[in-house]
Amino acid sequence: MADVAQPRHIGIILDGNRRWAKERGLPSIKGHQVGYDILRDLATYMLSDKHIEYVSAFVFSTENWQRAQEEVGYLMSLVLKALSDHLNEFHKRNIRILILGSREKLSSKLIEAIEKAEAKTSNNDGGTLALCFNYGGQAELVDAVNSIIKTSPAGKISASDIDQAVYHPEVPPVDMIIRTSGEQRLSGFMLWRAAYAELLFIQKFWPDFTKQDIDEALSEYAKRQRRYGR
Repeated sequence: MADVAQPRHIGIILDGNRRWAKERGLPSIKGHQVGYDILRDLATYMLSDKHIEYVSAFVFSTENWQRAQEEVGYLMSLVLKALSDHLNEFHKRNIRILILGSREKLSSKLIEAIEKAEAKTSNNDGGTLALCFNYGGQAELVDAVNSIIKTSPAGKISASDIDQAVYHPEVPPVDMIIRTSGEQRLSGFMLWRAAYAELLFIQKFWPDFTKQDIDEALSEYAKRQRRYGR
């Protein structure tokens, strides 16, 4: 019988913040601010109310450094805010915080905040929020392979080797990936873990996404037949 259980791991590409702001005559950073508030609300809903074990969110890609300096700076400040001002909110809800991505180009202050957030919430078992920050799917695989070569330079590399060398290998494969804003591509998100992910593309911009949309996504997932090549 096909597997129709609730997803263990939901990945979200939260797209459309800037277009949402533009439609309303607002600056791009306002779209990111509202998008962040929506992420806090919906991540808590999925983890605490819907009992999804892992929620990963694509919040800043390695390509996003090419954006305007003001916008990049604001996105950095939003992540710092999540890891400092709002950390206790997640901690009180027993949510574990992980940051998947490269530490290159990040400020020492931000790296310190990442390490503190991960350490403080490391024993929480009420669900894991994995923020894919300064993240690229190809970069993750390159880093994984280079890590393996350092420890076993003469050996062959297997799939299980890569499983254990990606960012935070304890995070399982993605069962469903949701992308908002109508775009229909992964943009490098979770390339290794997304091998058998169910894909769901939503027309709404991320700031318009709601708990009802999450419920409908879970209902859609339950209808899918996941055969894993069988």
